[in-house]
Amino acid sequence: MYTKTLYAGWADMDFNSHMKNTAYLDKAADVRQMFLMENGFPVEEFSRLRIGPVVKKDEVEYFKEVGLQQKITVTYELAGHAPDGSRFLLRHEIFRLDGQLSARVTSAGGWLDLAARKLIAPPPALLAAMNSLEKTSDFVVLPSSIKARV
Repeated sequence: MYTKTLYAGWADMDFNSHMKNTAYLDKAADVRQMFLMENGFPVEEFSRLRIGPVVKKDEVEYFKEVGLQQKITVTYELAGHAPDGSRFLLRHEIFRLDGQLSARVTSAGGWLDLAARKLIAPPPALLAAMNSLEKTSDFVVLPSSIKARV
């Protein structure tokens, strides 16, 4: 499974001295970018292709608090995917150093054509990279976002 170890920094804290809700989304996004970079898709490649990932919905479930400078492990799995790759459902779980699940982030999105401003199927190499992710136990096949021309 794809995982990264990160830290809960000063900017990740809220008024109650634990990791704030938006920090979980930020850590999930950071791990997604790390995965893409490691699999041949740094930001320069997305710029060249004129496409980019877009999240249409995020859901965060909270379980255990994370405090300042605590080490966390963030996992990355595929929870759903259209066969053509035009839509995805991503799952991140954030674990504390003691192994306790802190939060689960599930994000729905797709690949945006930056000129046409609509969802498209990714190029084959990007589709292959996404398909290399482990699938969650509740993985679902999503419908394509590509509308058939009549």
